[in-house]
Amino acid sequence: MSNKTLYQHGTLGALMAGLMDGTKTISDLLTLGDLGIGTLHGLDGEVIIINGEAYQGRSDGKLIKLTGEELTPYAAVTTFKADRQVILDEGLYSEETLNKMLTHFKSQNTFSAVKLTGVFNKMHIRIMPKQEKPYRRLVEVSKIQPEFTEEYIKGSLVGFYTPALFQGVAAAGFHLHFISEDRTFGGHVIDFELGQGVLEISDIDAMTQLFPVNDTTFLETEIDYANLASEIEQAE
Repeated sequence: MSNKTLYQHGTLGALMAGLMDGTKTISDLLTLGDLGIGTLHGLDGEVIIINGEAYQGRSDGKLIKLTGEELTPYAAVTTFKADRQVILDEGLYSEETLNKMLTHFKSQNTFSAVKLTGVFNKMHIRIMPKQEKPYRRLVEVSKIQPEFTEEYIKGSLVGFYTPALFQGVAAAGFHLHFISEDRTFGGHVIDFELGQGVLEISDIDAMTQLFPVNDTTFLETEIDYANLASEIEQAE
């Protein structure tokens, strides 16, 4: 069995469709990996998992450490083992940084886990606000999401690269969350400017997709995927 497996609970497609009930505990998730991203029940904020600890970026701008009892409808984790380490010591905007990351990937046809730790001249994030039933589609919620920006901040970007083939299971391309070194600021990355940092890349060689098989809403809902690709592009 692979020891560099990406475990994903739920799918982005289901989350986009409004299936936002939490169905797996954070403590259960942490038995599967020590680095990851996700959200909580009702789309309540952004989850950042780093060094085996889980945090929530909240829509009020605060960051808290999770107890493990919280439920997630969608999250992805891996046991992070770096295959390559690259020093990025020049000021780069987010698109330039991500393009440089790609040049160090083993392949763009497989999943990769990344951690970029350093000093960021600017970090621009968003945080999904908690929703109540009846849930709206995620693309509608994204129109009212709070955004926050910090300058000259130390911290880490963590997340995954997903091949285009798996769009809908996850978001094709990069899906990254940020957490500050002092654990006071974090969320879903919109854009950034890197001062300098160290990039670590882990080549994922297997993916295990976990489904909420005990959730009757998930099992019985007929999910509308017609506009999924465009909605993911708008929301992510």
